[in-house]
Amino acid sequence: MLTGKELILATKPFAREIRWKSWYHTITGFLLLIGSIIGTYIFPTIWGIPAIFGRILCSIFTAIMLSRVFIIFHDYQHHAILQKSLFANFLFTIFGIYMITPPNIWKRSHDHHHNNNAKLFSASIGSFPIMTKQKFMEADKKERFYYLAVRHPLNMFFAYLTTFMYGMCIQSFMSNPRRHWDSLAVLIIHFSIATFLFFHFGWLTLILSFILPFFLSHMLGSYLFYAQHNFPEAIYKPNTEWNYSGAALESSSFMKLNAIGHWMTANIGYHHVHHLNSRIPFYRLPEAMAAIPELQHPGTTSLFPSDIIKCLRLKAWDPDKNKMVGYEEMGIA
Repeated sequence: MLTGKELILATKPFAREIRWKSWYHTITGFLLLIGSIIGTYIFPTIWGIPAIFGRILCSIFTAIMLSRVFIIFHDYQHHAILQKSLFANFLFTIFGIYMITPPNIWKRSHDHHHNNNAKLFSASIGSFPIMTKQKFMEADKKERFYYLAVRHPLNMFFAYLTTFMYGMCIQSFMSNPRRHWDSLAVLIIHFSIATFLFFHFGWLTLILSFILPFFLSHMLGSYLFYAQHNFPEAIYKPNTEWNYSGAALESSSFMKLNAIGHWMTANIGYHHVHHLNSRIPFYRLPEAMAAIPELQHPGTTSLFPSDIIKCLRLKAWDPDKNKMVGYEEMGIA
């Protein structure tokens, strides 16, 4: 049975990009995104069905495509696809700005997440914070409130405002204006686009082409990121016992989705494979999992309501039970 460095080495053959596939998925992703955005502006009346219904469907599809292209952007940031391409760099830089995700801040925080995922005692940069049961019970009201607020479903529901607009942009700029000036620039661009849409196309087009797609895509992305590392089978370890491959296999979930779901989320549900080797392009993650037996028995979750509820109920790590627990198991009413 492969473990540690040997297991990581076994994934290396899959970390080779198939260039035409990278371009195919990137270009089709952007074309479908642009087409769906155009559909939120103009959609013909078909078979007597009012155009507004078509525009609403295009708005929802725009949110799906924003999510898919964001995960492809995420692969580019991991150097998994399209490196040394000036055109790809231009596309994904513009897209990162459009998604109110300053590329430099996203990469630094996400790299920290990969290098520290599932450590009990490390800064929660780029991830949801984790407290042990003991630390939670000893925390004062302010510490508990902040901890629970970040992990609360409402924070994920309003991620467009809380995680991205405030956390990724406002908070980073306020912490270090000189270093994170681009956070302010991204916000100015974002609100400038919104203002332009409102005055030239009206409030309905602003909502359908801009606000609703961002709201839905950021909400989905926030929950996916949460469930990837906060699921019933997740294992967290003290820093001294932590190792990279163990964290990938024991603390990163496999999201059970159908083929359409995996397409919409660009295979990010194969998250344990991605964490083991982030250089594997998203379109090769299923191939790697199918070829390596050690990757075929991960902790799982899904987007079924029952699994979502199970994940959201998790509040703290209980080292005695070696699992994440909720209020009831902590003895809190």
